[in-house]
Amino acid sequence: MGRIRKFTRACIGLVAGAVLLSGCSFDVYEIPLPGGADVGEDPIEVTVQFRDVLDLVPQSSVKVNDVTVGEVSAVELSGDHATVTLRMRNDTGLPDNPTASIRQTSLLGEKFVSLAAPTEGGSGELSDGDDIPLADSGRNPEVEEVLGALSLVLNGGGVAQLKTITSELNLALEGREDSARSVLNQVESLVTQLDERKLEIVDAIEAVNRLAVTARKHQSSIDLALDELPSALDSLETQRADLVKMLRGLANLGNVGTRVIRTVKADTVDALRQLNPVLTQISAAGDSFVNAFSTFLTFPFVDESVGRDPQVARNLHMGDYVNLSADLDLDLGNLGLPDLVCIPFNELPDSPIDDLLDLKNLCKGVQRALQQCVKTPPDLAQCAKLPERVLRSICNSLSLDPVCQLLGLGRRNGGTENLTPSIIEDLIEDLGLPALPGLGRVGPGDQDIEDQENWDAFDEKYDVDLVRLMSGPLKTDGGAR
Repeated sequence: MGRIRKFTRACIGLVAGAVLLSGCSFDVYEIPLPGGADVGEDPIEVTVQFRDVLDLVPQSSVKVNDVTVGEVSAVELSGDHATVTLRMRNDTGLPDNPTASIRQTSLLGEKFVSLAAPTEGGSGELSDGDDIPLADSGRNPEVEEVLGALSLVLNGGGVAQLKTITSELNLALEGREDSARSVLNQVESLVTQLDERKLEIVDAIEAVNRLAVTARKHQSSIDLALDELPSALDSLETQRADLVKMLRGLANLGNVGTRVIRTVKADTVDALRQLNPVLTQISAAGDSFVNAFSTFLTFPFVDESVGRDPQVARNLHMGDYVNLSADLDLDLGNLGLPDLVCIPFNELPDSPIDDLLDLKNLCKGVQRALQQCVKTPPDLAQCAKLPERVLRSICNSLSLDPVCQLLGLGRRNGGTENLTPSIIEDLIEDLGLPALPGLGRVGPGDQDIEDQENWDAFDEKYDVDLVRLMSGPLKTDGGAR
């Protein structure tokens, strides 16, 4: 009877406890487990993003190099991945960007979070509030996944063919073990050498890539060259006989050259022997020849006159003699000075027009007047500047009617120098020649008061002697000066 009462009390206690726990939203994972990880007095919290946490639960261990440094405090769903909060010691020594993975203590053991430094090294120090992203997290395969993959291999995955492959391989290598071993050794040696020259191979590939890029840039030129190559080959083919003949000629030339060299060998050796003393003396005089250059480059003021060195040059005084005697032969006609040494209009010789045109020292104005007067049609304004004897030579030699009529007008008006622009303009109009620029201008004395004032101002600035010196004699109302 007493046992029944005890059992009844126990049942009532369990029911009351269950009702109490359900009313308070109790979570068994929140009950602290005895013997948990020691996180120290000042732990840090770090969050890790996982795509799949498998059956990881709170209170699971956090390990670094298989040493427990903390525990999982929470596992939450964040969108399409899980966020795991870790509570750890603050002296783990991990960098600021560690990697995280979910592993098992054994084949059927519990899950835990493993933290490690990245393989390429890290920077900084892991601290409170840090977050490890999905790119740095992962998990090991589950036992179920391994068994499922093994089942796939065993059931129709090709395992049945392994025996056949092994048998055929043994049959193929039977009696050829040494050769197979030698091939494997050679392959190993080849792979080793390739690995040792990996950088060179990479450089070669990059060089080929640069060559390909350059060839791509000149693709049009390469295509054009390839298009022209057949015609070039055809041209070479048509000239094949000539090329062969040329090569045979070169061979004959080589034979002839060999005979010539052998024939003149003795004379050449003798000439070189005779040249030897000459070259020896030139070599002996080399220093003197170089020292003489100082005289050549400073002639006639040699170093002995102006100072062998800066100190001697400073000791010389202004006005010292340098023993220089010079003869100067100056021909003003060869200086090319314009209209300073030349033949003016009034000094033209009485020669045929061809001889006058060939004279080299005519004043520019005289040369221009002659050239413009003998052309067809003649420039009568330029002809009017020439003396009567020159116009007569042009009229007789070239039979230019305008020049002959101009000569007649000059006789009628008392000389060619008295021809005015208006008379020349009338003659041009009568002959039907094209009008010349500059003719018909109002001359001094034939203009209104304003133009006369301009001519008076010109006369004040006009220097007859200076103009005669610079441009030769001038044509004025009084004739040539």
